[in-house]
Amino acid sequence: MPPMPAPEPFMDAEAAVSRLEALYAQATSFLVGCFSRTLRGQRPTTRVRAFYPEVRITTTSHAKADSRLSFGHLAIPGTYSATITRPDLFRHYLVQQLDLLIRNHGVPVVVGPSDTPIPVHFAVSGSSMAVPQEGVLDFPLRDIFDVPDLATTSDDIVNGTAKSNPDGSGHLAPFTAQRVDYSLARLAHYTATDPAHFQNHVLFTNYQFYVDEFEAFARAALGDPTSGYTAFVGPGNTEITTPDGQFGHLARLPQMPSYHLKRRGGQGITLVNIGVGPSNAKTATDHIAVLRPHAWLMVGHCAGLRNSQSLGDFVLAHAYLREDKVLDDDLPVWVPIPALAEVQIALQEAVAEITQLDGFELKHIMRTGTVATVDNRNWELRDQTGPVQRLSQSRAIALDMESATIAANGFRFRVPYGTLLCVSDKPLHGELKLPGMATEFYRTQVERHLLIGVRAMERIREMPLERIHSRKLRSFEETAFL
Repeated sequence: MPPMPAPEPFMDAEAAVSRLEALYAQATSFLVGCFSRTLRGQRPTTRVRAFYPEVRITTTSHAKADSRLSFGHLAIPGTYSATITRPDLFRHYLVQQLDLLIRNHGVPVVVGPSDTPIPVHFAVSGSSMAVPQEGVLDFPLRDIFDVPDLATTSDDIVNGTAKSNPDGSGHLAPFTAQRVDYSLARLAHYTATDPAHFQNHVLFTNYQFYVDEFEAFARAALGDPTSGYTAFVGPGNTEITTPDGQFGHLARLPQMPSYHLKRRGGQGITLVNIGVGPSNAKTATDHIAVLRPHAWLMVGHCAGLRNSQSLGDFVLAHAYLREDKVLDDDLPVWVPIPALAEVQIALQEAVAEITQLDGFELKHIMRTGTVATVDNRNWELRDQTGPVQRLSQSRAIALDMESATIAANGFRFRVPYGTLLCVSDKPLHGELKLPGMATEFYRTQVERHLLIGVRAMERIREMPLERIHSRKLRSFEETAFL
């Protein structure tokens, strides 16, 4: 093991995070060095182990902090702790959260090594090395090094089912360090971009057409010195900083290609093409959640369920009928997924701005109502009696395969969420998504739909954090970290 320094108290959040960075760098450098020598044939004679750093705070006072905030304070006296990974990546977030705790409770945070080992797979992720598959080495890897442990990689904390830490302390953060590391690795795999490029405002879509429009918008923004946007990054970490920059494209796109229009402090916009289906929607949001974005929105296509709707109309979801099934074990279907007023207003105002319609006139092209999300793309080919009756009883006005999943995972992970869809077909009324219709629809509608999503995110960006991260998403006993 590397040296195990004694825990240190800090009344300054910046200094506390710097200490976390130093401890993490020491631990991972030790593991990388040992593993590198192992790959060169110098097998260690003893087990090799290094530990995540942790932050810990203890308060004995029952005095209430500012209850208007949904985060940054402890609900009841006690000791709370969290293991920390990649403090360099999360520096701004950690400083923000620790500063609130120190100011709200007037006690120091204590930084030191935890007793949770760092798996070698995660320690070497930032280096040029890769961990060989089982059987490549002439000895079992786990005999020498720690490997990922599912016991500390679950969603028990955010699901509200976690017990206290083994030492009796409560949970300070929504995710353990191993859970974060797991998702960072998955993000790099599924999106082919480094998690460091992800911005605080995330758009999800289910069509490549939106990516093309996003790139066009990004180039125009980079040519506008007043926009505040500084770079555009795509799969393969290819990056441009000028509107005419040469944007490299991978020969084969990843499963969920992601594109990042960057702004100082991570305040730009990320677009993720999750493709079709609730499984993809859950996978993407499961992992992006560890980055603690300020909001995510779904901007995609849907089936309109009312004869009064026209192709190209917008649907602003204010409720969700969840028949996607992928989250039932984590978030039972009886849990309501409320509409968030701040997000709804931002979306409606963005639609009004881009379409130049307002008030009663806006009803010509947009309806607000329930969106149903299902797990069967060809649901209309089955006996329609049951599904159609349920859709009618729910007052649903649109159906897709991703929106309720994204909203439900936003609720579960305390990430503000919203949905604005565009009607691309009306299967109950004989208007199917056929090639000719689709081409015309895409040509005329995708550009302004994407622009509406961008404008909504820019409105959300202007909101104070305490307003967008409201108390509506917090349960009885919450972690102090956002």
